[in-house]
Order: sequence, then C-alpha cells, then structure tokens
Amino acid sequence: MNTHKDPSGPVTVRLADYSPAEILGDAPDPFGVDAWGLAWRPKDEHFGVRWDGRLVAHAGLVSLPLTAGGVRMEVAGLGGVAVALGTRGRGLARLAVTAALDHARDRGFALGLLFCLPDRVGLYERLGWHLLTDEVEVEQPGGPRVMPLRTMWTGLRADATWPSGPVRLHSLPM
Repeated sequence: MNTHKDPSGPVTVRLADYSPAEILGDAPDPFGVDAWGLAWRPKDEHFGVRWDGRLVAHAGLVSLPLTAGGVRMEVAGLGGVAVALGTRGRGLARLAVTAALDHARDRGFALGLLFCLPDRVGLYERLGWHLLTDEVEVEQPGGPRVMPLRTMWTGLRADATWPSGPVRLHSLPM
C-alpha cells in the first residue's frame, strides 16, 4: 500500500471498519443513489486517507462473482468511494482508489469493476477506468435487474481486457 511520509500531508491507511458518516456526515443519501431503489452489498475491505488525524477519503473493495461475454470470473468490485467536502480536488480519491486496487492486484485480481453516477465517469476515466457499454444485470431481492448507473472497468494486470458481451453480476452490486 502506498503511504506518504510527510506527517502534515495525507496518509493512506487500511481501515478495520468504516462508516460513510465519518466522511460525508449524516446526509440521508450520501452517495446520491437511493432514488434508483437498489439494494447494495457491503464492502469487505476498506482503504482510507487520513489527513491531520481525520479520515477524509475512502474506497471499499469486494470480491465480485460475474459472467461477462459468457466468461465466468471473479473481479475486484470497487465502491463506496467518498471524499470529504472541503478536501476535494486534491487527489485524495486517487490515493484511496489506488490503495484499494493495489491490494486487489496483490490478491491476484486481473480486473476491477465499479458503478457510478454519470457525472463521475470523467473522474474514473482520469484514474484509468473504461466505460462499459454492454448491459449489466445485477442481483436484487426481487430478482435480477439492469443496472441503471454507469459501469466501468479497469485492468489490474498489463494483459487484462474486458470480454465483450452482456454482463451478469451474481450478487448485489457493491
């Protein structure tokens, strides 16, 4: 995991636990996705950025079973990316996401997947993610549903490519 040695600057850390309220406050819909009516899977692992002792950024990770273009695989699911108001625009999301993806790479994952709002696509493209144009179906309590958010992928190895064709997530989205 990348950590910064400057004690006055941001430090990337692995978190034992995480609450979105620690970064985003007590907003009723901190990620802006409640209107879609989706059930979400909690993240298994958490990576954060602390600055002056305060948690200011987070990225969560989960092992995700899916089928893409007829190929069954496990990918690293990235979610819960958050940066505290007042600290945005300083590369803190990049630090948290990089820490999570470095860990996923160390665990042997070849690909990463995330879901995001349309206005976040540019941020993730700058971080090396690619927009997936194929339809993505995700599990929900009432049965499978087409994901209404944008889906993006990234390679975690130099030779990694996303298979073309429909995608079926065999779990709740993260």
